[in-house]
Amino acid sequence: MVKQVQLENGLEVAYLEEGSANQETVILLHGFCGSSAYWNKIVPALSQSYHVVAVDLRGHGGSSAPDEPYTMERFAEDLSLFVDKLECGPVHLFGHSLGGYVTLAFAQKHVDKLKSFGLIHSTGYPDDDAAKANRDKGAENIRENGMEPFIKALVPKLFAPGHVTSMPEDVQVAKEIGFATKPTGAIQTLKGMRDRAERNDVLTSTTLPVLLVAGKEDKIIPSEKTFIVNGPRVDQVLLGHAGHMGMMEEPEAMAEAIIRFVSKN
Repeated sequence: MVKQVQLENGLEVAYLEEGSANQETVILLHGFCGSSAYWNKIVPALSQSYHVVAVDLRGHGGSSAPDEPYTMERFAEDLSLFVDKLECGPVHLFGHSLGGYVTLAFAQKHVDKLKSFGLIHSTGYPDDDAAKANRDKGAENIRENGMEPFIKALVPKLFAPGHVTSMPEDVQVAKEIGFATKPTGAIQTLKGMRDRAERNDVLTSTTLPVLLVAGKEDKIIPSEKTFIVNGPRVDQVLLGHAGHMGMMEEPEAMAEAIIRFVSKN
């Protein structure tokens, strides 16, 4: 069920909630120009055993889009206020792409609100100079032309090359979600991702269990940038037939990985 809540900082946050609130809480954060709908294929499986909450980050989906800087720290503070409002912590937190950057910022400052966390097609590395330049170009493109041409160019790159033609409905769903992203939200998020800090140290120093999921055919964040830590507290999962959108491309394997990880932690 899609719901809405106003945080203490005034932000209106939309979120999808399924499962019993008496169970352990799993929070899912989507990627850039996504929404809670990114997770629609795996929420039913997760909600059989867990209280599942998929959040629309500021500037995305049904959440409000204030015209102010969207740092990863600010996203993380939104999430902290959200967890307090729902009284659902400590939680298992999983972030896809942008959501992973937010997850690391959250784990750095609000570790007391976590039982475990994971990166889904994400990384602790910052943008290099070329990526920063592309963020600026993207923001300028949106300012001049709006969301539609930007999303039409972006979304096919998120899927494994073969899936662009073999999974046209899913590609279109991702496009429609992207088209609905507020231009202000997209531009401010691009700036925030451009300027984000390196947070590999969060992964190497945490004592919490960590799940790392990568796609073998991911052209956005290759697996070596996701699998930067290992050890007994770390689960690494490589989806052999996914690009950057494993929750759509291999939903059964994605759901299984998260359920297996949470069940033991």
